[in-house]
Amino acid sequence: MPDRAPQPVDRQLPTDEARDLISLVRDIAQREIAPKAAEEEDAGHFPRDVFGLLSESGLLGLPYDSEYGGGDQPYEVYLQVLEELAAARLTVGLGVSVHSLACHALANFGSKEQQAEHLPAMLGGGLLGAYCLSEPASGSDAASLRTKAVREGDDWVITGGKAWITHGGIADFYTVLARTGVEGPRGITAFLVPGDAEGLSAAVPEKKMGMKGSPTAQVHFDGVRVPDERRLGDEGQGFTIALSALDSGRLGIAACAIGVAQAALDEAVGYATGRQQFGRPISDFQGLRFMLADMATQIEAGRALYLSAARLRDAGLPFSKQAAMAKLLCTDAAMKVTTDAVQVLGGYGYTADFPAERYMREAKVLQIVEGTNQIQRMVIARHLAGPDSR
Repeated sequence: MPDRAPQPVDRQLPTDEARDLISLVRDIAQREIAPKAAEEEDAGHFPRDVFGLLSESGLLGLPYDSEYGGGDQPYEVYLQVLEELAAARLTVGLGVSVHSLACHALANFGSKEQQAEHLPAMLGGGLLGAYCLSEPASGSDAASLRTKAVREGDDWVITGGKAWITHGGIADFYTVLARTGVEGPRGITAFLVPGDAEGLSAAVPEKKMGMKGSPTAQVHFDGVRVPDERRLGDEGQGFTIALSALDSGRLGIAACAIGVAQAALDEAVGYATGRQQFGRPISDFQGLRFMLADMATQIEAGRALYLSAARLRDAGLPFSKQAAMAKLLCTDAAMKVTTDAVQVLGGYGYTADFPAERYMREAKVLQIVEGTNQIQRMVIARHLAGPDSR
C-alpha cells in the first residue's frame, strides 16, 4: 500500500561536498540496500558486497584523515550518512558505525608508522573491522575484563574470550582490549589483531530477535600471538582509548536510531494517508494525526541533539555528556516511534508483509549496545553531580 512516497530528510549540511555525499548515499541506499533489506534480514544474510561497494565509494572512512584514505568529513556529516544508511537497513548503518569504531584506536592513538601501514586498507581497501571490548562476564563493567595479553619477547600472546562482537567471525581485523597489568582500568592495553591470526576463532552467531543479517558472536583468543608493533598506544592506556572510542561510537548509535525511527515514520505516514476507513484516509482521524506529530517531533529532537554533540566534537570541545544524552534520547525515541508505527498499521503492522515490525525489533537493540541506556544515565549524572560517593 502506501501511495505516498516518503520525502527525503531536509538536511542542513555545511558544504556542497557534503550535499553531494548525501546524494550519493541516498542513491546507493535506494538501489543497492533497501530493495533487498527485508528478504536478506529474514534469511540472516550479511551483505558483504554492500560493504565492498561502500568501501569503493569512500564511505567506510569518512571521519578519518584523507592522508590514509579517509574522507576528511566532520562528524556532523558522517553521522548523517549513518542515519541514511540505517534508514535503508540497520545492519548496514550499524555495521559502518562499528567499523569506524574499530578504526578509532589506530587513527587516534597509533603511531605514524602504524597508521601508514594499516589505515589505508582499513579505511578504503575493502576490509571490515570489529571492536572487542565486552566479555561474557564484563559488559557494562568493562574495566573488569579478563582477556589477557602476556609479553613474550617482541610479541604479545592473547588468551581469553570476547562476547557480543558485531562482525565476529567475518571481520578482517579486530581492535582488542586485553589485560596486560594490574586489575582495573589501568591494566588494559589495546591491540590490532588480524582476522586470520592463528588461534583466533568465533562461535556460532547469536540468534537474535532483530538484525539477523548482522553476525554477533563470541570471539575466542587461544594463544593468539601478535607483535608489539600491533600494540596501539601505550601499555596500560587501553581503557582510556576504549572510552574515547565509545564516546564517538555512541553518537553513531544515536544517528542509526534516528534513521530507523525516520524509516518507521515514513512507513506510518504512507500507510495512514493511503488506508481508507469510514470513507476517508485514517490520517484524517485526530488520534492518528497526533501520533504522527509526536513521532516526527521525537525524531527532530533526537536529530538536533546528536548533531549538536557532533559539532562539539568537531570543534575539539568535550562532548562525552552530550554523546550519552544523544544515545539515550535517540534510542528511546526509536523504540517509541517504531512501536507507534506498528500501532498505526494495526494488524498489518504485526505482520512481516510490512517493515514496521522489523523496525521495532531492530530498535530494541539500540537501547542496549555500546552502553545500555541505564549506563548512559549514570554517565550523564556523573557529569552533573560528580562520581558516586560509595
